[in-house]
Amino acid sequence: MKDQPLILAIETATRAGGVAVARGEEILSSLGGDASISHSTNLLEMVQAALRNAAVTMADVDLFAVAVGPGSFTGLRIGLATAKAFAVHLHRDVIGVPTLAAVAHASKLSGDVVSLLPAGRGEVFAQRLVVQDGVVTPIDEPQHLSPRAVIEKYADVKTSHFAGEGARIVKEHLASTGNSLSFANELTLLASSIAILGAREYQQGKTVAPEDLHAVYVRASDAEINERWQQQAHS
Repeated sequence: MKDQPLILAIETATRAGGVAVARGEEILSSLGGDASISHSTNLLEMVQAALRNAAVTMADVDLFAVAVGPGSFTGLRIGLATAKAFAVHLHRDVIGVPTLAAVAHASKLSGDVVSLLPAGRGEVFAQRLVVQDGVVTPIDEPQHLSPRAVIEKYADVKTSHFAGEGARIVKEHLASTGNSLSFANELTLLASSIAILGAREYQQGKTVAPEDLHAVYVRASDAEINERWQQQAHS
């Protein structure tokens, strides 16, 4: 392993997703996906293109960094399975990067940031973090909340900015209340931040073996929720 590892970063937690290649924290190439296409359809093509654009090969990769959630259940499974397969094949370690930390980092904001991602059914995944000189520190744990609950929980933090794909959902709800909060531009490409945060985790010795990498779902899947409802209905 080199002091500055060559990192392949995979982000499939959001609708579009993306891939980045970095040498340490230096981004060599990055590609955003297509929100209308399943990650299972174009992820490998994006990986190949990102490696080609960086003028490296898969065998050159020292470390795989991947978004571990929260986010799209199916997307997370595709991304983690792909990163694990690459890592096992090449005998490499992996880094799992929390998606909401990547949102805060990619926002380019400083201070309090409430990262938001769609969670389905008009709700969001939310977490408060502090960003200082590009270093992201969590203040609380990721949660699955309604837009109203997000506003009630974080509106009193006067310095907070709201960022991420889920910000639009909260902003639309906020418009009906007459309140005013600060929203960053909606973010779609997080792969570069996954790579940079992964590089920092690597420097701190926080790599894991592929089999020890797990998703952070925060809430149960729709299928699990429906199954519970059916069980309760028949109990």
